[in-house]
Amino acid sequence: MSSNPDGEVNQTIADTSLNTATAANDASTVHRIVIVGGGAGGLELATALGDKLVKSGRISVVLVDRAHTHIWKPLLHEVAAGSMDANSHQLEYAAQARWHRFVYQPGELLGLDRERKTISVSGLNDVDGVELLPRRDIPYDTLVLSIGSVTNFFNVPGAEKNAISLDNMLQAEHFRRRMIGLCVRADQTQSKLNIAIIGGGATGVELSAELRNTAEILGAYGLHQLDPHRDIRISIIEAAPRILSALPDRVSSKTTELLNHMAIEVLTEAKVSEVQEHAVLLANGTSIPADLTVWAAGIRAPQILSDLGLPVNRLGQVVVTQSLQTEIDPNIFAFGDCAACPWPEKNSTVPPRAQAAHQQASFLFNAIKKRLDNEELPLFQYRDLGSLVSLGRFDAVGNLMGPLLGRAMFIEGVLARLLYISLYRMHLVALHGVIRTCADTVAHWLRRKTSPRVKLH
Repeated sequence: MSSNPDGEVNQTIADTSLNTATAANDASTVHRIVIVGGGAGGLELATALGDKLVKSGRISVVLVDRAHTHIWKPLLHEVAAGSMDANSHQLEYAAQARWHRFVYQPGELLGLDRERKTISVSGLNDVDGVELLPRRDIPYDTLVLSIGSVTNFFNVPGAEKNAISLDNMLQAEHFRRRMIGLCVRADQTQSKLNIAIIGGGATGVELSAELRNTAEILGAYGLHQLDPHRDIRISIIEAAPRILSALPDRVSSKTTELLNHMAIEVLTEAKVSEVQEHAVLLANGTSIPADLTVWAAGIRAPQILSDLGLPVNRLGQVVVTQSLQTEIDPNIFAFGDCAACPWPEKNSTVPPRAQAAHQQASFLFNAIKKRLDNEELPLFQYRDLGSLVSLGRFDAVGNLMGPLLGRAMFIEGVLARLLYISLYRMHLVALHGVIRTCADTVAHWLRRKTSPRVKLH
Protein backbone atom coordinates (compact mmCIF):
# COMPACT_ATOMS: atom_id res chain seq x y z
CA MET A 1 0.00 0.00 0.00
CA SER A 2 1.02 3.58 -0.47
CA SER A 3 3.06 5.17 2.30
CA ASN A 4 1.16 8.43 1.74
CA PRO A 5 -2.57 7.71 1.72
CA ASP A 6 -3.54 11.38 1.81
CA GLY A 7 -1.43 12.03 -1.23
CA GLU A 8 -3.01 9.05 -2.95
CA VAL A 9 -6.53 10.30 -2.24
CA ASN A 10 -5.70 13.83 -3.37
CA GLN A 11 -4.19 12.51 -6.59
CA THR A 12 -7.24 10.34 -7.14
CA ILE A 13 -9.54 13.34 -6.69
CA ALA A 14 -7.42 15.42 -9.05
CA ASP A 15 -7.39 12.69 -11.68
CA THR A 16 -11.14 12.17 -11.22
CA SER A 17 -11.93 15.84 -11.72
CA LEU A 18 -9.64 16.14 -14.74
CA ASN A 19 -10.98 13.06 -16.46
CA THR A 20 -14.60 13.94 -15.67
CA ALA A 21 -14.12 17.29 -17.38
CA THR A 22 -12.42 15.66 -20.34
CA ALA A 23 -15.19 13.11 -20.64
CA ALA A 24 -17.82 15.86 -20.61
CA ASN A 25 -16.08 17.70 -23.43
CA ASP A 26 -15.63 14.59 -25.57
CA ALA A 27 -18.95 12.89 -24.73
CA SER A 28 -20.24 13.37 -28.25
CA THR A 29 -17.37 11.50 -29.88
CA VAL A 30 -15.99 9.14 -27.24
CA HIS A 31 -17.76 5.92 -26.31
CA ARG A 32 -17.96 5.82 -22.51
CA ILE A 33 -17.35 2.42 -20.94
CA VAL A 34 -17.99 2.10 -17.19
CA ILE A 35 -16.85 -1.05 -15.37
CA VAL A 36 -18.23 -1.60 -11.87
CA GLY A 37 -16.04 -3.94 -9.85
CA GLY A 38 -12.27 -4.22 -9.87
CA GLY A 39 -11.92 -7.94 -9.20
CA ALA A 40 -9.95 -10.38 -11.32
CA GLY A 41 -12.18 -9.96 -14.36
CA GLY A 42 -13.07 -6.27 -14.08
CA LEU A 43 -9.51 -5.08 -13.59
CA GLU A 44 -8.21 -7.27 -16.41
CA LEU A 45 -10.85 -5.85 -18.75
CA ALA A 46 -10.18 -2.24 -17.76
CA THR A 47 -6.44 -2.75 -18.23
CA ALA A 48 -6.82 -4.34 -21.67
CA LEU A 49 -9.22 -1.65 -22.88
CA GLY A 50 -6.99 1.10 -21.53
CA ASP A 51 -3.86 -0.32 -23.14
CA LYS A 52 -5.28 -1.03 -26.58
CA LEU A 53 -8.32 1.16 -27.25
CA VAL A 54 -8.19 4.32 -25.13
CA LYS A 55 -5.08 5.58 -26.94
CA SER A 56 -7.01 5.59 -30.21
CA GLY A 57 -9.44 8.17 -28.81
CA ARG A 58 -12.49 6.05 -29.55
CA ILE A 59 -13.36 5.19 -25.95
CA SER A 60 -12.94 6.27 -22.35
CA VAL A 61 -12.87 3.71 -19.54
CA VAL A 62 -13.95 4.27 -15.94
CA LEU A 63 -13.43 1.64 -13.25
CA VAL A 64 -15.60 1.92 -10.12
CA ASP A 65 -14.74 0.07 -6.92
CA ARG A 66 -15.38 0.76 -3.26
CA ALA A 67 -11.90 -0.45 -2.27
CA HIS A 68 -8.64 1.34 -3.05
CA THR A 69 -6.63 -1.81 -3.69
CA HIS A 70 -7.00 -5.09 -5.55
CA ILE A 71 -5.94 -8.56 -4.47
CA TRP A 72 -6.64 -11.78 -6.33
CA LYS A 73 -9.55 -13.36 -4.43
CA PRO A 74 -8.25 -16.99 -4.54
CA LEU A 75 -5.32 -15.77 -2.40
CA LEU A 76 -7.51 -14.69 0.52
CA HIS A 77 -7.25 -18.04 2.28
CA GLU A 78 -3.46 -17.59 2.38
CA VAL A 79 -3.90 -14.10 3.81
CA ALA A 80 -6.28 -15.50 6.43
CA ALA A 81 -3.80 -18.19 7.42
CA GLY A 82 -0.95 -15.67 7.66
CA SER A 83 1.15 -17.41 5.01
CA MET A 84 0.93 -14.38 2.71
CA ASP A 85 1.53 -10.71 3.46
CA ALA A 86 -1.34 -8.98 1.68
CA ASN A 87 0.52 -5.65 1.56
CA SER A 88 3.08 -7.02 -0.86
CA HIS A 89 0.45 -8.46 -3.21
CA GLN A 90 -2.09 -5.63 -3.31
CA LEU A 91 -2.37 -3.41 -6.36
CA GLU A 92 -3.58 0.16 -6.03
CA TYR A 93 -6.33 1.05 -8.48
CA ALA A 94 -5.20 4.67 -8.81
CA ALA A 95 -1.70 3.57 -9.87
CA GLN A 96 -3.00 0.92 -12.28
CA ALA A 97 -5.34 3.51 -13.82
CA ARG A 98 -2.47 5.92 -14.39
CA TRP A 99 -0.28 3.24 -15.95
CA HIS A 100 -2.97 1.90 -18.27
CA ARG A 101 -4.99 4.95 -19.35
CA PHE A 102 -8.29 4.42 -17.56
CA VAL A 103 -9.99 6.39 -14.77
CA TYR A 104 -10.50 5.04 -11.27
CA GLN A 105 -13.58 6.26 -9.40
CA PRO A 106 -13.72 5.21 -5.72
CA GLY A 107 -17.17 4.44 -4.42
CA GLU A 108 -19.92 1.87 -4.12
CA LEU A 109 -22.65 1.26 -6.66
CA LEU A 110 -25.94 2.64 -5.31
CA GLY A 111 -28.32 2.72 -8.26
CA LEU A 112 -28.90 2.57 -12.00
CA ASP A 113 -30.90 4.83 -14.31
CA ARG A 114 -31.24 3.01 -17.63
CA GLU A 115 -33.16 5.86 -19.29
CA ARG A 116 -30.50 8.48 -18.54
CA LYS A 117 -27.75 5.82 -18.87
CA THR A 118 -26.10 6.73 -15.58
CA ILE A 119 -25.09 4.92 -12.40
CA SER A 120 -25.08 6.40 -8.89
CA VAL A 121 -21.89 6.00 -6.87
CA SER A 122 -21.47 6.65 -3.15
CA GLY A 123 -19.29 9.45 -1.81
CA LEU A 124 -15.86 9.13 -0.24
CA ASN A 125 -14.94 10.25 3.29
CA ASP A 126 -11.56 10.40 5.00
CA VAL A 127 -10.74 8.72 8.32
CA ASP A 128 -12.23 11.68 10.21
CA GLY A 129 -15.52 11.51 8.31
CA VAL A 130 -14.82 14.59 6.18
CA GLU A 131 -16.30 14.28 2.70
CA LEU A 132 -13.70 14.09 -0.05
CA LEU A 133 -15.95 13.10 -2.93
CA PRO A 134 -19.75 13.55 -2.96
CA ARG A 135 -22.29 11.05 -4.17
CA ARG A 136 -22.27 11.36 -7.94
CA ASP A 137 -23.73 10.07 -11.19
CA ILE A 138 -21.45 8.57 -13.83
CA PRO A 139 -22.73 8.45 -17.43
CA TYR A 140 -22.09 5.45 -19.65
CA ASP A 141 -22.65 4.19 -23.16
CA THR A 142 -21.65 0.65 -22.22
CA LEU A 143 -21.98 -0.56 -18.62
CA VAL A 144 -20.15 -3.68 -17.39
CA LEU A 145 -21.07 -5.20 -14.02
CA SER A 146 -18.39 -7.35 -12.39
CA ILE A 147 -18.88 -6.86 -8.66
CA GLY A 148 -18.22 -10.48 -7.72
CA SER A 149 -20.02 -12.39 -4.99
CA VAL A 150 -20.53 -12.50 -1.23
CA THR A 151 -21.02 -15.32 1.25
CA ASN A 152 -24.36 -17.10 1.26
CA PHE A 153 -25.27 -18.05 4.85
CA PHE A 154 -28.48 -19.83 3.74
CA ASN A 155 -30.36 -18.26 6.69
CA VAL A 156 -28.63 -20.61 9.16
CA PRO A 157 -29.23 -19.23 12.68
CA GLY A 158 -26.16 -17.52 14.13
CA ALA A 159 -24.03 -18.03 11.01
CA GLU A 160 -23.68 -14.40 9.99
CA LYS A 161 -23.04 -13.28 13.58
CA ASN A 162 -20.67 -15.99 14.81
CA ALA A 163 -18.85 -17.13 11.67
CA ILE A 164 -16.23 -15.27 9.67
CA SER A 165 -16.44 -15.21 5.89
CA LEU A 166 -13.57 -14.55 3.46
CA ASP A 167 -15.14 -12.20 0.92
CA ASN A 168 -12.46 -9.53 1.07
CA MET A 169 -9.06 -8.67 2.44
CA LEU A 170 -10.40 -7.00 5.58
CA GLN A 171 -12.25 -10.16 6.60
CA ALA A 172 -9.19 -12.30 5.87
CA GLU A 173 -7.04 -10.03 8.03
CA HIS A 174 -9.65 -10.12 10.80
CA PHE A 175 -9.57 -13.91 10.80
CA ARG A 176 -5.75 -13.96 10.84
CA ARG A 177 -5.52 -11.63 13.84
CA ARG A 178 -8.10 -13.64 15.78
CA MET A 179 -6.39 -16.91 14.91
CA ILE A 180 -2.95 -15.71 16.01
CA GLY A 181 -4.40 -14.30 19.22
CA LEU A 182 -6.18 -17.55 20.06
CA CYS A 183 -3.01 -19.53 19.37
CA VAL A 184 -1.06 -17.31 21.78
CA ARG A 185 -3.73 -17.74 24.45
CA ALA A 186 -3.81 -21.51 23.96
CA ASP A 187 -0.03 -21.62 24.32
CA GLN A 188 -0.03 -19.59 27.52
CA THR A 189 -2.92 -21.46 29.15
CA GLN A 190 -1.89 -24.84 27.72
CA SER A 191 -5.40 -25.31 26.38
CA LYS A 192 -6.75 -26.49 23.04
CA LEU A 193 -7.92 -24.46 20.05
CA ASN A 194 -10.83 -25.66 17.92
CA ILE A 195 -11.26 -24.28 14.39
CA ALA A 196 -14.37 -25.22 12.40
CA ILE A 197 -14.56 -24.62 8.65
CA ILE A 198 -18.09 -24.91 7.28
CA GLY A 199 -17.95 -25.86 3.62
CA GLY A 200 -15.84 -28.49 1.89
CA GLY A 201 -15.28 -26.65 -1.36
CA ALA A 202 -11.94 -25.36 -2.62
CA THR A 203 -11.84 -22.42 -0.20
CA GLY A 204 -12.54 -24.54 2.87
CA VAL A 205 -10.07 -27.26 1.90
CA GLU A 206 -7.27 -24.85 1.00
CA LEU A 207 -7.78 -22.84 4.18
CA SER A 208 -7.62 -25.94 6.38
CA ALA A 209 -4.31 -27.02 4.85
CA GLU A 210 -2.81 -23.55 5.20
CA LEU A 211 -3.94 -23.35 8.83
CA ARG A 212 -2.24 -26.64 9.61
CA ASN A 213 0.98 -25.38 8.03
CA THR A 214 0.69 -22.13 10.01
CA ALA A 215 0.17 -24.02 13.26
CA GLU A 216 3.35 -26.02 12.67
CA ILE A 217 5.36 -22.87 11.93
CA LEU A 218 4.11 -20.94 14.97
CA GLY A 219 5.93 -23.36 17.26
CA ALA A 220 9.23 -22.11 15.87
CA TYR A 221 8.25 -18.50 16.58
CA GLY A 222 7.84 -18.80 20.33
CA LEU A 223 4.69 -20.89 20.91
CA HIS A 224 6.71 -23.84 22.21
CA GLN A 225 3.97 -25.17 24.51
CA LEU A 226 1.50 -25.51 21.64
CA ASP A 227 1.54 -28.86 19.86
CA PRO A 228 0.21 -28.12 16.34
CA HIS A 229 -1.49 -31.51 15.94
CA ARG A 230 -2.61 -32.28 19.49
CA ASP A 231 -3.65 -28.82 20.63
CA ILE A 232 -5.10 -27.34 17.43
CA ARG A 233 -8.11 -29.20 16.09
CA ILE A 234 -9.20 -28.30 12.56
CA SER A 235 -12.53 -29.65 11.27
CA ILE A 236 -14.12 -29.36 7.83
CA ILE A 237 -17.91 -29.67 7.93
CA GLU A 238 -19.56 -30.53 4.60
CA ALA A 239 -23.25 -31.28 3.99
CA ALA A 240 -22.59 -33.28 0.80
CA PRO A 241 -21.47 -36.93 0.78
CA ARG A 242 -17.89 -35.83 -0.05
CA ILE A 243 -15.73 -32.74 -0.09
CA LEU A 244 -14.99 -30.99 -3.40
CA SER A 245 -18.28 -32.33 -4.72
CA ALA A 246 -17.97 -30.32 -7.95
CA LEU A 247 -14.73 -32.13 -8.85
CA PRO A 248 -14.15 -35.76 -9.88
CA ASP A 249 -14.30 -38.49 -7.23
CA ARG A 250 -10.59 -39.21 -7.53
CA VAL A 251 -9.67 -35.62 -6.67
CA SER A 252 -12.04 -35.66 -3.71
CA SER A 253 -10.81 -38.99 -2.31
CA LYS A 254 -7.13 -38.06 -2.71
CA THR A 255 -7.70 -34.72 -1.03
CA THR A 256 -9.51 -36.38 1.86
CA GLU A 257 -6.59 -38.78 2.27
CA LEU A 258 -4.08 -35.93 2.37
CA LEU A 259 -6.18 -33.93 4.84
CA ASN A 260 -6.47 -36.91 7.15
CA HIS A 261 -2.69 -37.29 6.96
CA MET A 262 -2.41 -33.68 8.16
CA ALA A 263 -4.69 -34.49 11.13
CA ILE A 264 -7.57 -32.46 9.70
CA GLU A 265 -10.98 -33.92 10.55
CA VAL A 266 -13.33 -34.22 7.57
CA LEU A 267 -17.04 -34.50 8.41
CA THR A 268 -19.32 -35.25 5.44
CA GLU A 269 -23.10 -35.47 5.28
CA ALA A 270 -23.04 -33.05 8.18
CA LYS A 271 -25.71 -30.38 7.79
CA VAL A 272 -25.26 -27.33 10.01
CA SER A 273 -28.39 -26.29 11.93
CA GLU A 274 -26.91 -23.45 14.03
CA VAL A 275 -23.65 -21.60 14.58
CA GLN A 276 -23.07 -20.60 18.19
CA GLU A 277 -20.28 -18.49 19.63
CA HIS A 278 -18.21 -21.50 20.68
CA ALA A 279 -19.83 -24.41 18.86
CA VAL A 280 -21.36 -25.57 15.58
CA LEU A 281 -24.57 -27.59 15.92
CA LEU A 282 -25.41 -30.23 13.33
CA ALA A 283 -28.86 -31.39 12.26
CA ASN A 284 -28.26 -34.80 13.86
CA GLY A 285 -27.74 -33.18 17.26
CA THR A 286 -23.93 -33.32 17.29
CA SER A 287 -22.11 -30.32 18.72
CA ILE A 288 -18.69 -29.47 17.26
CA PRO A 289 -16.53 -27.26 19.56
CA ALA A 290 -15.42 -24.13 17.73
CA ASP A 291 -13.40 -21.25 19.14
CA LEU A 292 -13.12 -19.91 15.61
CA THR A 293 -15.61 -20.60 12.83
CA VAL A 294 -15.24 -19.90 9.11
CA TRP A 295 -18.19 -20.00 6.72
CA ALA A 296 -17.17 -21.12 3.23
CA ALA A 297 -20.30 -23.00 2.19
CA GLY A 298 -21.67 -20.99 -0.69
CA ILE A 299 -21.96 -17.69 -2.52
CA ARG A 300 -24.59 -15.29 -3.78
CA ALA A 301 -24.56 -12.01 -5.64
CA PRO A 302 -24.51 -8.72 -3.68
CA GLN A 303 -27.95 -7.38 -2.78
CA ILE A 304 -27.53 -4.23 -4.90
CA LEU A 305 -27.93 -6.24 -8.11
CA SER A 306 -31.47 -7.19 -7.12
CA ASP A 307 -32.32 -3.49 -6.69
CA LEU A 308 -31.27 -2.30 -10.16
CA GLY A 309 -34.35 -3.48 -12.07
CA LEU A 310 -32.38 -6.10 -14.00
CA PRO A 311 -33.44 -9.77 -14.24
CA VAL A 312 -31.73 -11.89 -11.58
CA ASN A 313 -31.85 -15.57 -10.58
CA ARG A 314 -32.50 -17.05 -7.11
CA LEU A 315 -28.90 -16.26 -6.08
CA GLY A 316 -29.26 -12.62 -7.11
CA GLN A 317 -27.00 -13.03 -10.15
CA VAL A 318 -27.77 -10.94 -13.21
CA VAL A 319 -29.22 -13.15 -15.94
CA VAL A 320 -27.29 -12.61 -19.19
CA THR A 321 -27.29 -14.07 -22.67
CA GLN A 322 -24.32 -15.87 -24.22
CA SER A 323 -23.06 -12.49 -25.41
CA LEU A 324 -22.93 -11.52 -21.68
CA GLN A 325 -25.58 -8.83 -22.25
CA THR A 326 -28.54 -8.49 -19.93
CA GLU A 327 -31.82 -9.79 -21.29
CA ILE A 328 -33.57 -6.41 -21.19
CA ASP A 329 -30.79 -3.95 -22.07
CA PRO A 330 -28.06 -4.59 -24.66
CA ASN A 331 -26.03 -1.67 -23.29
CA ILE A 332 -25.43 -3.48 -19.99
CA PHE A 333 -23.06 -6.45 -19.67
CA ALA A 334 -22.35 -8.60 -16.64
CA PHE A 335 -19.75 -11.28 -16.03
CA GLY A 336 -17.88 -13.17 -13.34
CA ASP A 337 -19.48 -14.39 -10.11
CA CYS A 338 -22.25 -11.77 -10.26
CA ALA A 339 -23.64 -13.05 -13.60
CA ALA A 340 -25.61 -16.15 -14.55
CA CYS A 341 -24.22 -16.98 -17.99
CA PRO A 342 -25.62 -19.97 -19.91
CA TRP A 343 -23.40 -23.04 -20.35
CA PRO A 344 -25.30 -25.01 -23.00
CA GLU A 345 -22.91 -27.99 -23.00
CA LYS A 346 -23.73 -28.70 -19.34
CA ASN A 347 -27.31 -27.37 -19.43
CA SER A 348 -26.40 -25.06 -16.57
CA THR A 349 -24.64 -21.77 -15.92
CA VAL A 350 -20.91 -20.99 -15.98
CA PRO A 351 -19.45 -21.81 -12.53
CA PRO A 352 -18.05 -19.03 -10.32
CA ARG A 353 -14.35 -19.64 -10.91
CA ALA A 354 -11.36 -17.39 -11.52
CA GLN A 355 -10.73 -19.06 -14.90
CA ALA A 356 -14.30 -18.22 -15.97
CA ALA A 357 -13.82 -14.52 -15.10
CA HIS A 358 -10.51 -14.51 -16.99
CA GLN A 359 -12.08 -16.05 -20.09
CA GLN A 360 -15.05 -13.69 -19.96
CA ALA A 361 -12.81 -10.63 -19.60
CA SER A 362 -10.92 -11.66 -22.76
CA PHE A 363 -14.21 -12.32 -24.53
CA LEU A 364 -15.66 -8.93 -23.55
CA PHE A 365 -12.60 -7.10 -24.82
CA ASN A 366 -13.19 -8.53 -28.28
CA ALA A 367 -16.97 -8.10 -27.99
CA ILE A 368 -16.62 -4.42 -27.14
CA LYS A 369 -14.37 -3.89 -30.16
CA LYS A 370 -17.08 -5.42 -32.36
CA ARG A 371 -19.71 -3.30 -30.63
CA LEU A 372 -17.74 -0.15 -31.47
CA ASP A 373 -17.67 -1.24 -35.11
CA ASN A 374 -21.42 -2.02 -35.06
CA GLU A 375 -20.72 -5.68 -35.77
CA GLU A 376 -22.69 -8.63 -34.46
CA LEU A 377 -21.44 -9.78 -31.07
CA PRO A 378 -20.01 -13.29 -30.71
CA LEU A 379 -21.28 -15.89 -28.20
CA PHE A 380 -19.22 -16.77 -25.16
CA GLN A 381 -18.05 -20.38 -25.00
CA TYR A 382 -16.74 -21.44 -21.60
CA ARG A 383 -13.78 -23.86 -21.72
CA ASP A 384 -13.38 -25.85 -18.51
CA LEU A 385 -9.63 -26.29 -18.13
CA GLY A 386 -9.92 -28.28 -14.91
CA SER A 387 -9.49 -27.38 -11.26
CA LEU A 388 -6.55 -27.31 -8.87
CA VAL A 389 -6.67 -27.32 -5.09
CA SER A 390 -3.68 -26.15 -3.06
CA LEU A 391 -2.75 -28.13 0.05
CA GLY A 392 0.12 -26.13 1.38
CA ARG A 393 3.46 -24.88 0.09
CA PHE A 394 4.55 -28.03 -1.72
CA ASP A 395 1.41 -29.98 -2.49
CA ALA A 396 -1.73 -29.71 -4.57
CA VAL A 397 -4.21 -31.96 -6.34
CA GLY A 398 -6.51 -31.45 -9.28
CA ASN A 399 -7.60 -32.41 -12.75
CA LEU A 400 -6.70 -30.88 -16.08
CA MET A 401 -8.98 -30.88 -19.10
CA GLY A 402 -8.62 -29.60 -22.62
CA PRO A 403 -8.59 -30.46 -26.31
CA LEU A 404 -4.91 -31.43 -26.23
CA LEU A 405 -5.48 -33.97 -23.45
CA GLY A 406 -8.66 -35.44 -24.86
CA ARG A 407 -9.83 -36.37 -21.36
CA ALA A 408 -9.46 -35.31 -17.77
CA MET A 409 -6.03 -35.99 -16.28
CA PHE A 410 -5.44 -36.29 -12.55
CA ILE A 411 -2.32 -34.57 -11.20
CA GLU A 412 -0.88 -34.09 -7.74
CA GLY A 413 2.26 -33.09 -5.87
CA VAL A 414 4.80 -30.48 -6.86
CA LEU A 415 3.63 -30.34 -10.50
CA ALA A 416 0.08 -29.55 -9.44
CA ARG A 417 1.39 -26.91 -7.03
CA LEU A 418 3.45 -25.25 -9.78
CA LEU A 419 0.43 -25.17 -12.08
CA TYR A 420 -1.66 -23.70 -9.26
CA ILE A 421 0.88 -20.90 -8.79
CA SER A 422 0.93 -20.30 -12.56
CA LEU A 423 -2.77 -19.39 -12.46
CA TYR A 424 -1.94 -16.36 -10.33
CA ARG A 425 0.98 -15.48 -12.58
CA MET A 426 -1.36 -15.53 -15.60
CA HIS A 427 -3.53 -12.99 -13.80
CA LEU A 428 -0.47 -10.80 -13.17
CA VAL A 429 0.57 -11.06 -16.82
CA ALA A 430 -2.87 -9.77 -17.83
CA LEU A 431 -2.37 -6.77 -15.52
CA HIS A 432 1.33 -6.00 -15.93
CA GLY A 433 2.73 -7.84 -18.95
CA VAL A 434 5.36 -10.57 -19.02
CA ILE A 435 8.48 -8.54 -18.19
CA ARG A 436 7.05 -6.77 -15.16
CA THR A 437 5.47 -9.98 -13.88
CA CYS A 438 8.83 -11.77 -14.07
CA ALA A 439 10.49 -8.92 -12.18
CA ASP A 440 7.69 -8.95 -9.61
CA THR A 441 8.07 -12.72 -9.13
CA VAL A 442 11.81 -12.41 -8.50
CA ALA A 443 11.23 -9.52 -6.08
CA HIS A 444 8.72 -11.54 -4.05
CA TRP A 445 11.07 -14.54 -3.98
CA LEU A 446 13.90 -12.38 -2.62
CA ARG A 447 11.61 -10.71 -0.10
CA ARG A 448 10.55 -14.08 1.31
CA LYS A 449 14.18 -14.81 2.18
CA THR A 450 14.15 -12.02 4.76
CA SER A 451 10.55 -12.36 5.95
CA PRO A 452 8.96 -14.82 8.40
CA ARG A 453 6.93 -17.62 6.84
CA VAL A 454 3.90 -16.46 8.81
CA LYS A 455 2.73 -12.87 9.22
CA LEU A 456 2.66 -12.36 13.00
CA HIS A 457 1.56 -8.73 13.44
